[in-house]
Amino acid sequence: MIRPLATLGSVIALMAATPTFAQDHSMHDMPGMTPPGGAQPAQDKQKHKDAAPRPNPPAQSQDPAASPDSMPGMDHSQHQGSAMPDMPGMDHAQHSQGAMPGMEMTGTALPAGDAPPPPVPHDHYADRDFPGGEMAQPRMAMMKESGGNNFGQLLLNVFEYQAHSGRDGYRWDGEGFYGGDINRLWLKSEGEGEFGRGIDTAEVQVLYSRAIDPYFNVQAGVRQDFGRGPDRTYATVGFEGLAPGFFELEGALFLSTKGDLLGRVEGYYDQRITQRLILQPRVEVNFSAQDVPENDIGSGLVNVEPGLRLRYEISRQFAPYIGVSYLRKTGDTARLSRLAGEDVHATSFVAGVRFWF
Repeated sequence: MIRPLATLGSVIALMAATPTFAQDHSMHDMPGMTPPGGAQPAQDKQKHKDAAPRPNPPAQSQDPAASPDSMPGMDHSQHQGSAMPDMPGMDHAQHSQGAMPGMEMTGTALPAGDAPPPPVPHDHYADRDFPGGEMAQPRMAMMKESGGNNFGQLLLNVFEYQAHSGRDGYRWDGEGFYGGDINRLWLKSEGEGEFGRGIDTAEVQVLYSRAIDPYFNVQAGVRQDFGRGPDRTYATVGFEGLAPGFFELEGALFLSTKGDLLGRVEGYYDQRITQRLILQPRVEVNFSAQDVPENDIGSGLVNVEPGLRLRYEISRQFAPYIGVSYLRKTGDTARLSRLAGEDVHATSFVAGVRFWF
C-alpha cells in the first residue's frame, strides 16, 4: 500500500514541475520580451540578471521574412534610401557619381551637364619609356595602316528631271574628292538647263581642302562658269562639313576676275523614315555684293531655293527619288528678271537618282 502511494506522489510531483520546465525554455526569457501573462516573474528577472552575456547573434538571414524591415520595434530610417551603411571616411557624394576617391572622372563617370570636353592628349605614351626618335618610324607606319592612306569618292546628290511650267528642264549637283584624312583635292560641279535650249548655268570648282577639326574642312581654289552669258573665273574660299544634328553644310565666297563678289550657303539633312526610305530637306541661298546685269544678278539676296526629296535606297550607293523644288528670285535680281521677261519664281516636280561610288 505504501509503494503505490509513493509512486502516485512521484507522478503528481512530476506533473507539477512540467509548467516550470516549459516556462524556462520558452521565448519569454529573451531581452525585451514580455510573457503573455504580463510582467515577468521575479525569479525570471533574477535569472536574467545573473545570466552570462549572450554571444553575438548569427548573420542576418536572406529570407525576406527575417529582414530588418519585418521586425517590430526596429527603426528603419537608417536603412531607407541607402543600400550601404555609413562607413568612416567614405565620401558618399563621390560614390553616388560612380568614382572612387583619387580616381580621375572621365567618360561616363562625368556628371551630367554641358561642360566642355576634356582636352585631347597630344603626347604619346610610348615616348615616356622610349626615345622619341626611335618611335617616330613605327608611329608613321601605324598611322598609315590605320587610316593614313589616300582614298576617294564621287557623289551625285542631285541628278534629276524637272517638270514645271514652260519647258521642262534638268539639274545636277555633285562633288568628288581624293586624298587623306587631312588634305584632299575636291572637284565640284552644279548646273541646270532646259530641254531644247541647252545649259542655262553651269560651274566647275577645283579646290584644295584641309581638315580643321573632325567635322569641318576649309577649302580654297578656283571656279569656272559656263552657259548663257559671259564666262567667269572666280577665286574661291569656303567651308564644308557636318554640323551638330547631322546637318550637311557648305558655304563659299567667289571673287571674279572682274571684281564681282558672290556668296552661297547651302545645306541638307537626311531624315531616315526606314532603313531604306529617306526624306531629304534641302535649301540653297545665293548673295551678291553688287549688280551683275550681264548674268541677270542683282545686289543683295539673289535667290532662295528650298526643296524636298524622298528617295529609296535600292543599295547604299544607288537611290532613285522624287520630290518638289521651289525657286524664288528676290530684290534687284527679281527686277532684272522681270525686265528680261522671265519668271521670278517657279515650282518644279522632280524625279532623279542619287548615287555615289
